[in-house]
Amino acid sequence: MNISAIINDIKQPALYEKRTAFMWDDEYIPQQLLNIHLNPEIDLASRKKSSIKKTANWIMQQFPDKKLNILDLGCGPGLYTEIYARQGHHVHGVDISANSIAYAKKSAVENNVNIQYTCANYLDLDLEAKQFHLVTMIFTDLGVLNPNERKKVLQLVHKVLRQGGIFIFDVLNDNKIENKVTSKSWECRQKGFWSPNPYLALSQSFLYEKGKVILYQHHVIGENKSKIYRFWTHFFSHEEITKILEEGNFKPAGFYTDVLPQRDIWNGDHVTFSKAVKI
Repeated sequence: MNISAIINDIKQPALYEKRTAFMWDDEYIPQQLLNIHLNPEIDLASRKKSSIKKTANWIMQQFPDKKLNILDLGCGPGLYTEIYARQGHHVHGVDISANSIAYAKKSAVENNVNIQYTCANYLDLDLEAKQFHLVTMIFTDLGVLNPNERKKVLQLVHKVLRQGGIFIFDVLNDNKIENKVTSKSWECRQKGFWSPNPYLALSQSFLYEKGKVILYQHHVIGENKSKIYRFWTHFFSHEEITKILEEGNFKPAGFYTDVLPQRDIWNGDHVTFSKAVKI
């Protein structure tokens, strides 16, 4: 084990410096994430079941008495898409996780709902233009993208929406960002979330004040190799979201901070749901 290399690796990296490992390429981690998705009592990977139901119903209330073609980006195991489909909408879910998509397809059959699913990275997605009334991107996915990736997703959403179509997404607000920096921690396991084999995980976070970004970094050290996972999380004001949308040829149509329960710093008015219209 090269201790000097580890010391160097755990220093604060440059903004958007690349990770050395991507969890979706791993054979083990995606199944652990799916298990977390399906736990209805925790706000990790997906939100609690009660919040999912409340959010999906709130989204549907924006379109009373109208049958929609819906695209859900980052659909996971279909927790939102099934709610949309049961209300009579035509739904297409996209997710990068093969495990989640396999579960979603199986669940759709078991629950007799007709949903189209695609396993793909939505950054590389190529879909027919002007086919959807609504695109959703929930659980602050837009905020984990760097500015270039965010621009690419907005171009995709604009392309696939019909004229006047709606884009609904949520972001983390920029209030009290410093409270969302986590302390250093370490985890030593024979088997756990990061690996089925013995590992040491060094976790820490770094605040980049100018960009309103926090990096949540996990350095996972195994017996023969180490991996660095980096999760960049952005925080926004309503003015910043307005600017991003207008640059992407969308018209902001509402900001909502009362969709989620006031439970902790990752819920309630710490999260803004945004509705934007394609122009």
